[in-house]
Amino acid sequence: MARTLVALSGGVDSATAAALLAEAGEELVGVFMRNGVTAPEGRARSCCSMSDAADARAVADRLGMPFYVHDMQRSFDVLIEAFARDYAAGLTPNPCIVCNNDLKFGDLMQLADDLGCDGVATGHYARLEDGALRRAADPAKDQSYLLAGLTPAQLRRSRFPLGAMLKPEVRDHARRLGLKVADKPDSADICFVPGGDYRAVVHERLGDGGRAGEIVDADGRVLGRHEGVAGFTVGQRRGLGVALGRPAFVTAIDPDSGRVTIGDRDDLRRADCVVATPNWLTPPAGGDPGPEGRALPARVEVQLRHHHQAEPARLLRRGDDVEVRFDGPSQDVTPGQYAVFYSGDRVIGSGRIRRPGATAAPATEVAP
Repeated sequence: MARTLVALSGGVDSATAAALLAEAGEELVGVFMRNGVTAPEGRARSCCSMSDAADARAVADRLGMPFYVHDMQRSFDVLIEAFARDYAAGLTPNPCIVCNNDLKFGDLMQLADDLGCDGVATGHYARLEDGALRRAADPAKDQSYLLAGLTPAQLRRSRFPLGAMLKPEVRDHARRLGLKVADKPDSADICFVPGGDYRAVVHERLGDGGRAGEIVDADGRVLGRHEGVAGFTVGQRRGLGVALGRPAFVTAIDPDSGRVTIGDRDDLRRADCVVATPNWLTPPAGGDPGPEGRALPARVEVQLRHHHQAEPARLLRRGDDVEVRFDGPSQDVTPGQYAVFYSGDRVIGSGRIRRPGATAAPATEVAP
């Protein structure tokens, strides 16, 4: 019989995922990821707390599976360090994608091997069909964007039991089984930023907020100064420290000079962006050969953030990178975030958005 390692966070989603597999008669091993981060008293609830560990253990006991607490503090420390340095470099990181790639389906896959398990199951909302990663049935909960960085080898050993379910169905199932987490609120914030203030993490890690410099408008006129580029992200509207007399947004960050440019909403609009060395999953047939001999689709829908409406675009090759040219200008291009390519509900590939000018390879259009 197959044996599966189930990542239990202490929440209702992972608990129900485990329960579904247990009901199917599968042999399971539960594991809680300890990241070493403690939420300050009175702050918004995050995951990975001591109470979450206790809830995860209770779920494992209720379902009759072995349970382990896996100390991943060192791996999380590396992730947090990279998170801080990205902000100091003028980028907006997505640590949840990195965590999925390197920890939940990286370190935990190694633990699965050590415990004699065939793969890893989680409470993510996504579907796997015939080896293809697809959007979840519940569009409001779909997490395929956060899983798009997994390799085909990782996906072959992954299980997402909630992919075909709606969130209310998940809670109803947990209540039916008598799981005490059935009505537990969903976690909020990044797990290692329990108060929601990422700047505090940057200062704690680096001792400053990156290079200080000028705040300028679209014409280069100096409007003020700031104490570090890590305090800004492209698209940011609040907390700019200056005013234009109308709604203003961060439109560009230069980490080398420390210059932060602000402008109108229209100044955020971009006709294209460059995605670094994409991770290709299951491209459709057609198009020129892509990396590793795979077909590279010319027409896709591109999702630029977790809760972002995918936009139609075409892809062009830039050496090992890919240029995304939107059908209509997008105002959601954020260097450091991930662009995920979809064909219908299927994930084709993904990669991280480069800062403008970070690559100069010529673009070559990919034929459909």
